Amino acid sequence: MNSTTRSSRKAAFTLVGLLVIIAVLGILAAMLIPALVRAKGKSKRIQCINNLKQDGLAFRLWDSMGDGRYPMAVSTNKGGTMEFAESGNTFRHFQVMSNELNTPKILVCPDDNRTAATSFAKLNNQNVSYFVGLDAEEARPQMLMTGDRNVTNGSTSVRSVLELRPAIPAGWTETMHNGNGNVGMADGSVFQHTTLTLRNALRNTGNTTNRIALPE
Repeated sequence: MNSTTRSSRKAAFTLVGLLVIIAVLGILAAMLIPALVRAKGKSKRIQCINNLKQDGLAFRLWDSMGDGRYPMAVSTNKGGTMEFAESGNTFRHFQVMSNELNTPKILVCPDDNRTAATSFAKLNNQNVSYFVGLDAEEARPQMLMTGDRNVTNGSTSVRSVLELRPAIPAGWTETMHNGNGNVGMADGSVFQHTTLTLRNALRNTGNTTNRIALPE
């Protein structure tokens, strides 16, 4: 066997080995990338839940009078936001709690494409990822108080205030959390919801209607 033949075989073996390595790396990538994507999505959802827990705590801390009412049910003359309830200015309900929230960063879900305001003075709807339950009060702990803005009541028109009722097919859009969402309740608890579990929750809020203000 001459040197030319040996060199050809060596090159062939080297090429085969390289192709095998590439194939193995491709298989590993196909296995690992989806897992990494799922892990990243889970991390974002956990952070979103933590945001909503802090938002819920802020509402309860704001109720310094101890009468179970949150800003949405208190007149602006007394430091609340009741007059803004139907205006579409959802950010106002968070802005009035600047002392309790400490930072506007927790008003943006990490799975949303919105950016946090640099200060509460500059806060507007585009710096908010979460809706506000206008009818939430401590006396009815299962009322919706906060939640991801990708909630829908099946209406084709976009409105700043939605009514969520058991008889209406509420659900989630694909905007965030792969078509699911998180909801904070009036008692401060937070739940991950699919469309089905959200509809079940609406049957147990203690009220036939949950009005929510969307930051549109």
